[in-house]
Amino acid sequence: MIKSMTGFGKSVLQLPTKKITIEVKSLNSKNLDINARIPSQYREKELQMRNTIAKTLVRGKVDFGLYVEATGEETSNKVNEAIVKEYMRQLSNVHQGDTTELLKMAVRMPDALKTEREQINEEEFKAITDALGKALIEIESYRNDEGKALEKDFNLRIKNIGKLLEKVIQIDPERMTAVREKLQKAVSDLKEEVDQNRFEQELIYYLEKFDITEEKVRLANHLEYFATTLNSADSNGKKLGFITQEIGREINTIGSKSNYAPMQQLVVQMKDELEKIKEQLLNVL
Repeated sequence: MIKSMTGFGKSVLQLPTKKITIEVKSLNSKNLDINARIPSQYREKELQMRNTIAKTLVRGKVDFGLYVEATGEETSNKVNEAIVKEYMRQLSNVHQGDTTELLKMAVRMPDALKTEREQINEEEFKAITDALGKALIEIESYRNDEGKALEKDFNLRIKNIGKLLEKVIQIDPERMTAVREKLQKAVSDLKEEVDQNRFEQELIYYLEKFDITEEKVRLANHLEYFATTLNSADSNGKKLGFITQEIGREINTIGSKSNYAPMQQLVVQMKDELEKIKEQLLNVL
């Protein structure tokens, strides 16, 4: 069973004084690339959360966001009373205004507010870890659903290539006859006497050069191997990519050897199906 690298997961955690929202989004990438957006007070736990994400998602471009919304009376920003009072005292020496006006000016001055760094207790972080786990379960479910859709499409494309290969096999004898006749006509057009034995030897040489028996067998084997790998327990997009390269190599060789318009048309259709597979394989884990 294959998995997509595209997915989205979200989890909301309600604590007594804050609401924490965790979002995880992933897109395709050759390797694992995690971009984390989290508040500064949770930075000390960032590496631990990254490791949790890496173990689950394995590969892809991942955007991880942890958003905090205060819902209680507590706040990390505190009024620095001593500083504000000192500002008001100094301002009163410069400007004889009422207390309200002086206070308005004082709170705008540097260091009027101080931010106290919150300490993360283990109970809160465990709740965050559980919420992250739920978001990862959701994104994995999303990836599995996307993988099923991709698998269905891959099976269709591989079957289409297989059907086109069957048509190639069916017209191959008439292709070889056409190639033989073409070579014979070319010689007769020369209006020269030729040694028949030598001509037969040359004819056999060229017919062997245009023979695609091995390519047909190898292509059929590669198609079967792709289907088997597709239905294996693990999702292995890189392995499927390698098999796809081999499929493309055999299709290209058949095309270069065909020298026959009806077969070349079938080769073009096979290439079209294969390109669609390659495009979608970029999303496979």
